[in-house]
Parts: sequence; structure tokens; C-alpha cells
Amino acid sequence: MTVIVSDTGFAPEDFNAPITPLAEAESATTALDLAVDTNPAELGDRLGGVTMIRVDFPSSADGRGFSIARQLRLMGYGGRLRARGHVIADQYAMARRSGFDEVEISEALAKRQPEEQWIFRANWQAHDYQARLRG
Repeated sequence: MTVIVSDTGFAPEDFNAPITPLAEAESATTALDLAVDTNPAELGDRLGGVTMIRVDFPSSADGRGFSIARQLRLMGYGGRLRARGHVIADQYAMARRSGFDEVEISEALAKRQPEEQWIFRANWQAHDYQARLRG
């Protein structure tokens, strides 16, 4: 089982369509799984019909997924964007700022880092030191 984390806290999975690894995707695929080493620029014209992209985080120390999310948003992707795997509560604000809509974590991680820890970081638009520096 997995837990979906959003700005309102924990929720069960609500996306019912199949999510296909990029290497197996066909032109009619509407939900993609991206590995952390995916180059978003290679997706190009494939984003039009895609309603969900899930980006893998194999380790909480690996921040490449944040860059992928940012690049996808800069490319104009407006669909649902989900981080999956080893994202910890302390990284939730960064996930949201980089473009993710939600985070998918294991039940084990949800037990170690309860909902209150994630909600504490849900006000991700506040305390943005980069925006304060830019003026």
C-alpha cells in the first residue's frame, strides 16, 4: 500500500489508470513512470495526452527528481505530477516548489513520519528564502 501526501495531508491512492514506464509507453499512454535519470527534453511532443507523470526518487539524497519536475513545468506540462519513493517530510516544500502536486510514500515511511510532519511543511509558499532574496 502507498500513501499520497498533498497539502491537506495523507490520502489513499485516487488515480486508477495504469501508469506505464516510459520505455514501455505507446502513443496512447496517458500516465508515465519516469526514472530519475530521464531527460525531460526527450519527452517533447509526448506530453500532450499525458494526464499523470510519476517521477521515481530512489533515495532521499538524490535530488534529480526535483530538476525533472521543474523542467517538465517549464516545458509547459500542466498535468498531475507526482514524486514517488524516498521523499521525506523535510523535502515536501522543495517538491511542491519544483512543480510536484503530490508525493507517494510507503506506509512504512508514513508511520515513521506521520501526517503532522508533512502538514507542518504544507505551507510551502511561505518561508521561501529565494523569493525574499529576489525581492
